[in-house]
Amino acid sequence: MNITASDALRVALIGIGATAVMDGWLLLLKALGVPTLNLAFIGRWVGHWRHGQWRHAAIAKAPPVRGEEALGWAMHYLTGMAFAALLVALFGMDWAHSPRLLPALLVGTGTVAAPWLVMQPALGAGIASRKTATPLRNCLRSLANHSLFGAGLYLGAEALVPLFN
Repeated sequence: MNITASDALRVALIGIGATAVMDGWLLLLKALGVPTLNLAFIGRWVGHWRHGQWRHAAIAKAPPVRGEEALGWAMHYLTGMAFAALLVALFGMDWAHSPRLLPALLVGTGTVAAPWLVMQPALGAGIASRKTATPLRNCLRSLANHSLFGAGLYLGAEALVPLFN
């Protein structure tokens, strides 16, 4: 499959849009007093990679890294773009031309494996947050967030149809 610059831009914008939808949801939750992930901790985690440290007993207790908040936000949006690329890799660029909700929801919901199996253990929370006080609640929140990300993939792709077709 040949990917054009226009296709790559479209996929990146779908990922950015989907991540923004999820961020809107997280902002609403935060305004309602529901705790959400501090993206500076993601930046701190990524910042420690250059020293070969991939896992932390508790990321909040790890030494801060310079620019960790900006690094966390950048990683968050790059991950969203990568997940959009995964969707297109699985369902083809035709999906971006004629988006359908189900594939976007399947991929978006499936991306919850990343926090459950990679990020949460690496940040010190254990697989599927098992080392936290409320693992089930945390997992359900992650599932809701990533399902909303899936809806955002669809909405982002739909919004781009008139611009790219």
